[in-house]
Amino acid sequence: MGVISTNNNEIKLYFHSENSIGKQIQAYVSASERKILAIDISKTNVTGTQWTELAKGLGLPISGLINKEHPDFIKNYGDHPNLDDDGWLKVLDKKPEVLTTPIAIIGERYVQFHSPSDFIKYIEPDSKNIK
Repeated sequence: MGVISTNNNEIKLYFHSENSIGKQIQAYVSASERKILAIDISKTNVTGTQWTELAKGLGLPISGLINKEHPDFIKNYGDHPNLDDDGWLKVLDKKPEVLTTPIAIIGERYVQFHSPSDFIKYIEPDSKNIK
């Protein structure tokens, strides 16, 4: 069991509110009928253990959570930094805006949203109670 709890009736969303896709995804997720826990990483510190669990849930190395083409990343770390996992976690701690995409935990599934429309396939149809 990890440090991040999961619940089939809840969506946990990790996003950066100063990112346009992050804002849009947060609006889509808020419109769903499930309980939402939105974690704005520009205001809430995510621990290294949580980042590690998110990466593992997505099947990615920690470096896979980072947009290495983001201007702030290049400015601070260069084009090809040689970092270990602790180094990548420090990048996420100091520069959370370089997160590649919003990440959601929907029930037991870990997913990345590259566009707001990616969330649509995870919404249950509103017509489920219509006879």
